[in-house]
Amino acid sequence: MRLHTASTTSSTSSSQASPMLHLTSLAIAAFLLSNQPPRSSLCLGNKTHRPPFDNQLAVLQAKSKPESSIMSTDATASTTTTETTQQLSSAHEKNIAQHAASLVSRVIDATIPTVDDVLDILSALERDTLPSSNNHPGNDDNKEECHMTIALLESTKIGKILTKTIKTCKRHKRGSNESKWDDAIALSERLISTYKRAADAEAAAAARRNQHHTKKEVTSTEGLPPTVATYRERLIRQKKELYKDPPVLPPQLVQIETQRVLTPPRRNKAGELTFTAGTHTDSSSAEALQQALQDFHPNRTPEEILRAGSFGGTYFRPIFSSVTNRRYTSAQVLEDTVPREWIEGLPPRMLSSSTYNVTLNKYKVKCGGSLGMWESSGWISSSDPYGWFQWYCRFYSGRRCSDDVRQIGRWRGVAGERGRFRSQLCNKIVAAGGLERGGGVSPVVRQTLLHWGLEITEEILERHKLRMK
Repeated sequence: MRLHTASTTSSTSSSQASPMLHLTSLAIAAFLLSNQPPRSSLCLGNKTHRPPFDNQLAVLQAKSKPESSIMSTDATASTTTTETTQQLSSAHEKNIAQHAASLVSRVIDATIPTVDDVLDILSALERDTLPSSNNHPGNDDNKEECHMTIALLESTKIGKILTKTIKTCKRHKRGSNESKWDDAIALSERLISTYKRAADAEAAAAARRNQHHTKKEVTSTEGLPPTVATYRERLIRQKKELYKDPPVLPPQLVQIETQRVLTPPRRNKAGELTFTAGTHTDSSSAEALQQALQDFHPNRTPEEILRAGSFGGTYFRPIFSSVTNRRYTSAQVLEDTVPREWIEGLPPRMLSSSTYNVTLNKYKVKCGGSLGMWESSGWISSSDPYGWFQWYCRFYSGRRCSDDVRQIGRWRGVAGERGRFRSQLCNKIVAAGGLERGGGVSPVVRQTLLHWGLEITEEILERHKLRMK
């Protein structure tokens, strides 16, 4: 019984000691690997061959693994493998850095470097980074295994150092009869081209992974695009116009107020509409909207715009929004946007046609940009994926949201007192002799302003004249 107990104790002690032995063995192996003599000391014809990087990893793992490791858990084994790989990667980087330092000190900065010295260093670098060339000297460069990464190129600067090495070799070749300088130049160029292919392949693989992730996100995720790349992919897949490339991300996080404004808009003596800000959850937002409303006075209601003939009859057509990554139907958007009395008696071709019909427009001309143009410019919000007129319909009906100030600012830039289209049209009408004589001036601008809820009146024209004096 006592013997059995001792045996059990001994076994337990051995099992407990095994992790320490394992780590000690691993540390010794890593130390020996990282402190091997510099590869530059090997001559070109030396038959001594260092195992390739992957083989070193296998040997080191095998030697560092104690017999008692069969008692270890899978998690411990996985952790040990990761640590070993990291140590080998560090040793590999150290070797390349040593070769780079040797090229600088013994070739680039040397007064009279010897060609044999150059070839020794380059050959050692080749053995460390192109292990397959040792076993298969005739390998096709395009298929050659290469232990070089973008991170190694950046940390060791080996690519730039090889380029300087080529220049140094060419300079010394001019004053020498040694044909080996050509060999050194050729080997340096081969290393550079192979490293470049490896870096390009790594970058391409990363791009494919990112593209796969982006495409998956594009096709499966509704809501605002998280990145410009995702937004661009959406626009391209939906065959939208990229008016701005890269596109501008849409406004983020539009908050809809729960309380609607019940007071309807009023008209002043000039026929212009005035609106009430209403209550907001955020008092600063209410103040900002109140300030913006002082300059927001369209003179056409949404119903008047639609009945006059606008958008070529296409505004409420079915769309697939790149902003929300959702499809919208005409019936759905009309129900969510327009009260029935606004469109009572209007045929569908004036509201939801998929084909733009200029004869339906009041001024019989086509104007406006594509949905892709508006989306790629960052002007469309998730709350109103059809655009400004949809926002105007909802704002007129009493909805308030955090996007109101921005949308009013857009109107002010186009149709406000100093808006570019309004000013252009007023100038042309004045030059033509007034509204009566200039009735046919700039039908495209007139139609555009109608879409923004404004038509030029005598009052607007007189104010413009006073402002221009």
